[in-house]
Amino acid sequence: MIGSATAATTSGWEHFPHGADVGVRGWGATPEEAFEQAALALTAIATDAEVKSNISVEVRCDAPDIELLFVEWLNAIIYEMATRSMLFGRFAVRIDGSRLDGTLRGEPVDIAGHEPVCEPKGATYTSLRVAKEPDGTWSAACVVDV
Repeated sequence: MIGSATAATTSGWEHFPHGADVGVRGWGATPEEAFEQAALALTAIATDAEVKSNISVEVRCDAPDIELLFVEWLNAIIYEMATRSMLFGRFAVRIDGSRLDGTLRGEPVDIAGHEPVCEPKGATYTSLRVAKEPDGTWSAACVVDV
C-alpha cells in the first residue's frame, strides 16, 4: 500500500510485505521528513480512517546512530498509542545528533469511527535502513511486529 505524497512526490510512505508483520517506509527531503512519513505509515497499519490532531504529545528519543534512532522513534509512538489509547495523524520531528524531539498530534481511539484493524506491537531491526538515496531523498524503513 502506498500512502500520500506531496505534489512533487518528494515525500510519502508505503507498506512493504514481510511474512506476518508489516514493513513501513517513509521518504522525504530530510531524515526528519522521512521519519514523519514512516510514522504516518505506522498509523495506517492500525486504521484507514482520518485521525484528527486534537491532542499533542511530546516524545524524546536517544540512540547512538540514526538507524537505531528511527526504531526508538517508532517504538515511542507505539508506546504512546498503547498507553494513551490514541491514534496519531500528524508528526513533527527534530533531530540533533543522537537525540530526536518529536511531537505527535492525534486523538483518542474511537472504535466505531477509526475501525482499528491491527495493533502495532513494536518496531524491529529487520530490514532496518535509514539512508540518503541516489536521488537525494532520505528514506527510513523497518519491519513492525503486529
